[in-house]
Amino acid sequence: MSERWVPLDVSNINPNPFVQFAQWFDEALGEMAEREAVALATASSNGRPSVRMVLLRHHDGASFGWFSNYESRKGAELLANPHAAILWYCEPLGRQIRIEGDVEKMSARQSDEYFATRARGSQLGAHASHQSQPLADRETLERRVEEIGAQFGGDVPRPDFWGGFLLTPRRFEFWQHRDDRLHDRVVYLLEGSSWRVECQSP
Repeated sequence: MSERWVPLDVSNINPNPFVQFAQWFDEALGEMAEREAVALATASSNGRPSVRMVLLRHHDGASFGWFSNYESRKGAELLANPHAAILWYCEPLGRQIRIEGDVEKMSARQSDEYFATRARGSQLGAHASHQSQPLADRETLERRVEEIGAQFGGDVPRPDFWGGFLLTPRRFEFWQHRDDRLHDRVVYLLEGSSWRVECQSP
């Protein structure tokens, strides 16, 4: 094979998109500085889109998840319009995965369990930051962190306005870079309870 990219063919791809995701995600271990980084696209109730990077903190055979301030722009948009798309891009392997689906909040238990694993500074920051709201200056934010740190001498509880979101996919696209822009694209479409797999033109 003259090119360095590993071909992606619909005939040998895993019929389960969650398994295929896990395979590519595992193969990217050690190839990327931040393997969990994904672009998250949301839209307001009137359809105006926005996108930002988040860290993928959950994936299994049914859903993908991340954590956020529920009162942030992305949180407000997801609560008003519970549909989203995420894009995972692995430049060293020439791969990207697009995932689209419906979104809901994680359970309080799931959010509590993850919050407990965060560094204390990140826990305090979650309390202190009124995410997406105007901020007078950096000193104001740092003062809030100090005040909350003094308030919680021991364990820091998860604030009610912070927690996880879960995306349940209805569409996946796996994209593999190839020479001459003749890239491989394989799409999974949810039909009832099964996935239809098709190859698409680059």
